[in-house]
Amino acid sequence: MSCRPGRRTVMCAFGAVCVDALIPALARSQAVQAPSKLKPRFRVIIDNDFGGDPDGLFALAQFILSPSIEIAAIIGSHLHAGEHWDRSLAEPSAYAAAKAREVLRLAGKPGAAPVIVGAPKALTQKDVKDLSEGVDVARSAATKAIVAEAMRSDPRPLFYAAGAGLTDLASAWLVNPGIEKRLTLIWIGGPEHQPPKTPTSKGPEPEYNLALDTLAAQIIFGRSAIPIWQAPRDTYRRMLVSFAELREVAVTGPLGAYLVEQVEAVGRLAGGDGMNFGETYILGDSPLVTLTALQSSFQSDPSSSDYQEIPTPGIADDGEYIPHLKSRPMRVYTNIDTRLTISDLLAKLRCAAR
Repeated sequence: MSCRPGRRTVMCAFGAVCVDALIPALARSQAVQAPSKLKPRFRVIIDNDFGGDPDGLFALAQFILSPSIEIAAIIGSHLHAGEHWDRSLAEPSAYAAAKAREVLRLAGKPGAAPVIVGAPKALTQKDVKDLSEGVDVARSAATKAIVAEAMRSDPRPLFYAAGAGLTDLASAWLVNPGIEKRLTLIWIGGPEHQPPKTPTSKGPEPEYNLALDTLAAQIIFGRSAIPIWQAPRDTYRRMLVSFAELREVAVTGPLGAYLVEQVEAVGRLAGGDGMNFGETYILGDSPLVTLTALQSSFQSDPSSSDYQEIPTPGIADDGEYIPHLKSRPMRVYTNIDTRLTISDLLAKLRCAAR
C-alpha cells in the first residue's frame, strides 16, 4: 500500500502500512458490523428446557446477540417428570426461567425480553379437554403470552423456536387454534424419518424432546395446521463442537465462561454416572438460530442448510411416525450449516465482550 510523505504509518508483519489509507476501509467495515444499524426482520418466541442440557443456553445467548430478530418471549419449559440435571432445583420450569434470566444479565440485556415460566409438566387428556373448553389451568401464563404475540398485528413473520417439548405451544393452540395461521414452528426434536446412513442416532428408543410431551407433539403434528420446520435427531446430533472450540468460547468474556461452565458441570455429573464425553459436545439447539437469525440477505431463507419437504406425519404413542390422511407439507432439515452457526456464535461472543 503506497503512502505519501507526511501520512501516518505503522509496522506490521507485512512492513509499513499507511494508517490514513486504511481509515476509509475501517469505517466501511464498522458500518457493516454495527448491530445498531440492523432492524429486526423476524419475531421469535424461544421455548427451551434451560435447566437441562446446556445447549439451549448457547442458543439463547446467540439469539440475544442477534440483531436481526426480536425476541418476543422466552419460555422456560419442563423436563421429564422426576428428572433433575441440577440436584438442587425444586421445579424445572422455574429453574429454566432463572437460567434464562442469568444469560440475559451476562449478555448485558437483562430486560431485553419477558421471561416466562412454562408448564410444570406434560399435557394430560384432562388438560386437553380443559384447554379446549376454555378452563384456566396452571400453564396459562405461557399460553396467554403465545396467543397474544401470535394474534398481535405485526407484518414481520413470527417463529416459535422450540428446543424441548411442545407443551406450551400445544396448549396455546388448544385455547386459540387461530394461531396456526400466524406463526411457524421450528422444532429440535423427533426421531429420524428414515434409517440413517451414518451412526448419528442412538437407536429406536423415543427421541428425548418428543418424549417430554408426546401428547403435545401429537396435537401439533396431527391436529393443528401449524407450519413445521423440523430438525430431527439425526440432524441436530451433527451440531458437534470440540472442547478446543469451547475453550475459545470460555475466554471471550463472562458470558462465554458461564456457558462453558454449564457444559463442564454436566460433564462432572455424567462422570459421576460413569460416562466419558470424549472431546466433543452437541450444541443441538443451535439450528434454531441458523434457521431464523442467520437467514440469507436476499429472498430471506435458511439458504445454506438443506431440507426435504414431506407430508406431515402423525405421531404414535410410542413416538414413531405414522401416515396422516389430512396432511400438510412440512420441512425436515437434513443438514444445518455448522460452519456458519459456530463461527457466528464465537464472533458474537467476542464482539459482546469487547
